[in-house]
Amino acid sequence: MTRHDGRAPGELRKIEIQPGVAPHAHGSVLIAFGNTRVICAAMIEEGVPRWMKDQGVTGGWLTAEYSMLPYSTTSRKPRDSSRGRPDGRGTEIQRLIGRSLRAVVDLEKLGPRTLWVDCDVLQADGGTRTAAITGAAAAIEIACLSLVKSGKLKALPIKNRVAAVSVGIVGGEVLVDLDYVEDKDAEVDMNVVMTAAGDFVEVQGSGEESVFSQAQLDSMLAAAKTGIANLLDIQNSALTTL
Repeated sequence: MTRHDGRAPGELRKIEIQPGVAPHAHGSVLIAFGNTRVICAAMIEEGVPRWMKDQGVTGGWLTAEYSMLPYSTTSRKPRDSSRGRPDGRGTEIQRLIGRSLRAVVDLEKLGPRTLWVDCDVLQADGGTRTAAITGAAAAIEIACLSLVKSGKLKALPIKNRVAAVSVGIVGGEVLVDLDYVEDKDAEVDMNVVMTAAGDFVEVQGSGEESVFSQAQLDSMLAAAKTGIANLLDIQNSALTTL
């Protein structure tokens, strides 16, 4: 099967990771999954949330925020501030980003610091959450590297690298890295987050007015694993130039 943009079923869109796009952040990248573009920035703040002190939790903390800029979609998306309430989808995605990153950061080694991660979608064409996770993982590594270079840490508090990709069934075929056209017609939609060690951090999957078999699930996970391995190679290439 050849997809509408000419890709093979297991082929990623063109992936680009450009570091250093936000000069005031301790670590930042602009990541592109095809026409989906997200700025991921990480800033380090000395100190931890009050709840950690109150509960006697040691180490540091990492938290993420996610938003789609008003001009990221074909019709203007109102800001949360003008709506007067947070967007439920955005809240769910930023929690996913935070969980994915905390899975690979050694918070004890980070020390009593808070790592803030902001993911802002410039252009949305499917897969914004997976692009955000993959880009944010690069941004936090750059930020933590600044702590090492400044002598505040002896070694990176990164246990592993992490990346994410979407996978789904469209027209009965397993496809990787769905764009919007494919995503809206998918019978099954899934997002997979994995570490470089091959461990799953999270799997989000659902049948869109459909069901899927064990064999299809296995095929989707295998396709996602291959896609994430490719993403980690691209991530590594971007980071090794620093």
